[in-house]
Amino acid sequence: MRQAAPVLLVNPGRRQSGAANPDGPHSRADVGPGESPAALHRRFPGYTPTRIVDAPGLAAELGLASLTVKDESARLGLPSFKILGASWAVYRLLVGRLGREPEWRDFDELRAELAPLGALTLVAATDGNHGRAVAHMARMLGYGSHIFVPAGTAAARIDAIESEGAPVTVVDGTYDDAVRASAGLAADDVLVVSDTSWEGYTEVPRTVIEGYATIFAEVDEQLAARPPEVVVVPMGVGALAAAVVQHYAAHATVIVVEPLSAACGLHSAEAGFPVEVTGPHDSIMAGLNCGMVSIIAWPVVSAGVDVFVAIDDAAAEQAMRDLAQIGIVAGETGAAALAGLRAAVSAAVVDTRGRNVLVLCTEGATDPAAYERIVGRQP
Repeated sequence: MRQAAPVLLVNPGRRQSGAANPDGPHSRADVGPGESPAALHRRFPGYTPTRIVDAPGLAAELGLASLTVKDESARLGLPSFKILGASWAVYRLLVGRLGREPEWRDFDELRAELAPLGALTLVAATDGNHGRAVAHMARMLGYGSHIFVPAGTAAARIDAIESEGAPVTVVDGTYDDAVRASAGLAADDVLVVSDTSWEGYTEVPRTVIEGYATIFAEVDEQLAARPPEVVVVPMGVGALAAAVVQHYAAHATVIVVEPLSAACGLHSAEAGFPVEVTGPHDSIMAGLNCGMVSIIAWPVVSAGVDVFVAIDDAAAEQAMRDLAQIGIVAGETGAAALAGLRAAVSAAVVDTRGRNVLVLCTEGATDPAAYERIVGRQP
């Protein structure tokens, strides 16, 4: 595949105060036990911090002091970081309905505490990972779920969602069309759990962003001796990017990465306000095929991100192969951050030489057949 030139934008709206935007999402990472995302996630069966992988060869090639990859290809039994935001959002939504903090030590006790809420169905739109995470959480709590995906979603990703017990509706349109379809099902016993936001729907997406704080609490411990000076993550609707800005923007350079065909963050930053990128959004980086930023994430992202990078699919494929060489099985979206870092270094839009860089690999091989085609071996 011939590689198209990346597009890079040094954010004209970047403010040093961006990480403390009073209207944006607030991290609960340091709240007391039982009230923080990390405290919740530690109670999940099999919880362990995801690993960090040093890449000295890539660091030397790119002129960095160090390059560390936070590997979110396996998180709480799923191949993506998305369960962190989905689980915290679902939990806070149910606690709000219950009207008190439940007392529980395991999921059997949590289900008993939530029994007064009756039968519920959790609904979400997704390109794959968020929807599977919502369905997984519903299954763990004994609830139903219903997930909407855009046309063209890989069969393997649909099968994975259905394996959690959720019916999947394929919407004839984009991810944004799937979001609108899922929102239309909202009812007293049908709870929409979206990681993007719109007018009148902001609280659940705010808690999704809060849930990602667990990643950075782990990184703080894992990289205490050499904290990152540059952090690179995928963009999508901006939920993860907002969490990164909240945690790092006051003391690190933040770079976000998205596909050329769905660069809603870059175009919004360029315009100075959220703009919709019309479809088709057909990048292999399926989790980033978003035409519109989240309105709850955007004030934080626009104030705290330093550089927006838009890349093509060939760049993501190369990054998948690069990560495979250091023992990380990354899906197309998961590899995007590394591809964006390479583009940013090549264009010299920020000073990365001699700095400690953290890249988030956000998913594993969620489409095994595509992974084998791109990398040349099975995941």
